Amino acid sequence: MTDAPLTPEDDDDALAGEYVLGVLDLAARLAVEARIKAGAQIAARVTAWEVRLSPLNDGYDPAPLPDLLPQIEARLFPKPATARRGWRSWLAGAAAAAALAVGVLVMVAPAPKAPLLATLSASDAPLAYEARHDGNRLTVRQIAGLPAPAGQSHQLWIIAPGSAPVSLGLLGAAPLQVDTPRPPQGWVLAVSVEPAGGSPTSAPTGPVILTAEIGA
Repeated sequence: MTDAPLTPEDDDDALAGEYVLGVLDLAARLAVEARIKAGAQIAARVTAWEVRLSPLNDGYDPAPLPDLLPQIEARLFPKPATARRGWRSWLAGAAAAAALAVGVLVMVAPAPKAPLLATLSASDAPLAYEARHDGNRLTVRQIAGLPAPAGQSHQLWIIAPGSAPVSLGLLGAAPLQVDTPRPPQGWVLAVSVEPAGGSPTSAPTGPVILTAEIGA
């Protein structure tokens, strides 16, 4: 037996699921957004997938980075095994420590920052986000202000000229990273205030508090 071919309705249902999961590329997401805006039946399928998958957002707290400084200090400055050591032992230890220090400096040297794409800020609000793109990935991090209060989320949107907003994800204490081509000049990044877990629809539902035009 062979599997029956998928119907157009099955294709739309799978596409709606991929849209809600955020696995579509930017062009495909914009195409789905256009169909939703035009009142296509795929809008109902998107809403159904959002309701179905909403419990997956619960219980994901950011994991803190391990504190490696005590281990590095212990290796750089080991306690002497005895109170007195010969000059040859001291010289060997100093050489080893110097070599280790050079290696540590190489490992912890900060990588060059990706080019700045836009800064989302407002003169009447202390909140600000910085968007950078390294050629493959968009990284948005908070550079001023406080995270969204309990029960709310800051959600990032990208808007192509003449198109509906497309969600790129939720902003928090940790940087938001999205694998996507570099958005063209003239596109807009925006931040809206949404319920905890993000907008219940495919568009902003709360106030848009920050915007920035790419390349402006």
